[in-house]
Amino acid sequence: MSTLNYASYLSRISAARKQSPIRAITALLSRSPPTMISLAAGAPSAEMFPFLQASFRLKNGEVIELDESVMNKALQYSPSAGVNELLDTLKRIQSHYHTPPTMKSDLLDICVTTGSQDGLSKVFEMLLEEGQPLLCETPTYSGTLAVLKPLGVEIVEVATDERGLKPDSLKAVLATLQQQRTPDRMPKVLYTSPTASNPGGVTLPDDRKRVIYEIAKEFNLLIIEDDPYYFLQFQKPRTTSFLSLDVDGRVIRLDSFSKLLSSGLRVGFVTGPKPLIERVVLHSQISTMHCSGLSQMLVWKLLDRWGIEGFDAHADKVTEFYRQKMEVMVGAAEKHLKGLAVWNKPSGGMFMWMRLLGINDSSNLINEKAVKKEVLLVPGNAFMLDDTQPTPYVRASYSLATPEQIETGVKRLADLIREEQRQ
Repeated sequence: MSTLNYASYLSRISAARKQSPIRAITALLSRSPPTMISLAAGAPSAEMFPFLQASFRLKNGEVIELDESVMNKALQYSPSAGVNELLDTLKRIQSHYHTPPTMKSDLLDICVTTGSQDGLSKVFEMLLEEGQPLLCETPTYSGTLAVLKPLGVEIVEVATDERGLKPDSLKAVLATLQQQRTPDRMPKVLYTSPTASNPGGVTLPDDRKRVIYEIAKEFNLLIIEDDPYYFLQFQKPRTTSFLSLDVDGRVIRLDSFSKLLSSGLRVGFVTGPKPLIERVVLHSQISTMHCSGLSQMLVWKLLDRWGIEGFDAHADKVTEFYRQKMEVMVGAAEKHLKGLAVWNKPSGGMFMWMRLLGINDSSNLINEKAVKKEVLLVPGNAFMLDDTQPTPYVRASYSLATPEQIETGVKRLADLIREEQRQ
């Protein structure tokens, strides 16, 4: 049983949320026996839905059938936490890959969200007030900054290097803040994307994770583990997650199927302590209501057919696809960018993070000149807290381009850098 006082972490908005009586009935009805008679729910009758059934042909030739009964369930209102079949499958997945210590004490719960970005937005709103400090690695995912900045959060930057978030930087930042602030003004939450991070492409090793978790215990921090690239690690065994280390119930983990199954299905899920997942569910009740039922049932049917072994085989296939793309990108960089840029070989995921040499700011080069040269990249300031400050960094993605396009695109970038350096 966790000794954390979860109520002390909640924002005023989240703490004020109450259970929707109608949504509670939907959840109750989903687990009720067929003999249950409902005169309560205001759901439309599935008899009037124009869709009867659906079939999806997989690339290996197999077919997933959604028969009439499954379609009726997929197209009807469902519990805000997710359809029961998918939730049960996700719990088995988390147990297999992470073996969370808190799962044994029944402290852990899961909520399906409309992609992990939806979950991340709800988690931030649950834990943060305007002006409240948040520890955040830098550089960081631009989508994270897009959520945080309008909230008016005080983002406290923690340095990273080629091995991810630096524990000594985290400890130093907290020690300094502790000398300067009263306890009520100290950060309560740390955000990190520990695997094949966007934009850095770096993976936080196990030894650092253990040190960071101990620092979180010392300063009573919650850890938001945003991990959409966990299964796209180019080395095995995969790294240990913060969720796997979480003996206290202080980790909130975000996962996504966007990189493995489909980004358009919009299925992600949040795993964490029950009192906090409950708050995410309450938010869903009055916003999205629930993730698309059709997407959830399709994902469940696929995972149910595959089992853990089939899911793992698919993840390995996807990872190998991107590993080969990464090798092409690194090879092109070594051929064209030596002396013009420096980079670290990505440990997974879809991105390579580069520092351009002899160039103070990449923004104009990438946003204007590169577009004219017909090569698209993302300037480094998109991933910085203060995007008005000059930065020589650039993010290149190798996920969509063909090997020939990667080669040509990197060469165009090299030509641009040379032109800029001559000015």
